[in-house]
Amino acid sequence: MASYRHALPQLGGGLFVTDGGMETTFIFHDGLQLPHFASFVMLASEDGRDRLRAYYRRYLDIARKHGAGFILDTPTWRANPDWASKLGYTTEALHMANVAGVNLMRELRERHEELGRPIVISGAIGPRGDGYKDGRMEANEAEDYHSEQIASFANSDADMVTAFTLTGVGEAIGVARAAAAHGMPCAISFTVETDGRLVGGRGLRQAIEATDEATGGSPAYYMINCAHPTHFSPVLERGGDWTRRIAGLRANASRMSHAELDDSETLDAGDPADLGQRYRELLQEMPEIRIIGGCCGTDHRHVAAICEACMPALAST
Repeated sequence: MASYRHALPQLGGGLFVTDGGMETTFIFHDGLQLPHFASFVMLASEDGRDRLRAYYRRYLDIARKHGAGFILDTPTWRANPDWASKLGYTTEALHMANVAGVNLMRELRERHEELGRPIVISGAIGPRGDGYKDGRMEANEAEDYHSEQIASFANSDADMVTAFTLTGVGEAIGVARAAAAHGMPCAISFTVETDGRLVGGRGLRQAIEATDEATGGSPAYYMINCAHPTHFSPVLERGGDWTRRIAGLRANASRMSHAELDDSETLDAGDPADLGQRYRELLQEMPEIRIIGGCCGTDHRHVAAICEACMPALAST
């Protein structure tokens, strides 16, 4: 069985696809109830696991069509102690849920080895608080807090960990330090507001450079997720060496702000073709971006449109 913990293949070039907006897909398209937006609860039943398998297979088929690699992010964005406590999970049950997420990804990888390109298993980590709010955690506090989940991934078949929807530098530093302490490669994915800044007002460049400085550059790469390209592309277009640290995008379908999305009772699925073209334009300017997927409001249609648009751009780099 493949293991990429010591040599992440996505750092070597080529396109890598990942999934879209898991929670919004299950809630708005499939009509499921996900308490506290937590997909990991689905791992507890065979029906839930079957739904997860079917969800990921759609994206794996897209990757196969385009001859791309794949990042299998576990459905564990909410599987950290504070959220798990609200859901009635003990420490041991939470550990088992995180391991179960990796085991399901391992099963999918084994079944789709004919993809012909690497399939990387990444343990997904979410913020301690709400992904749309300012994450005011000190680095030492964040390192201690997130170590529990990272330890679960380190003792599994996960190749790496990825922290999504982070809004605070202290939390990013803490995750990166905890990952390094457990010998796990990590990616840090920030989310930004409509002005391209983190919710507390810090610029994306400042956030990446501060995280790198405090961790000796230990994150394997950075990503941006849970924001529409119109929110962050003006920042990236100004360029600079720091943008070379960004290797992945998982954008929202909607142009709405986080506050508007939080209050919305309907799904804004945006325009998949337009989203694809916006990815294409960004990839033409930033060849370091090789990991593409979606976030809130996106589904397999959006990721398919992104791949259709981006493959010619990648072929020309």
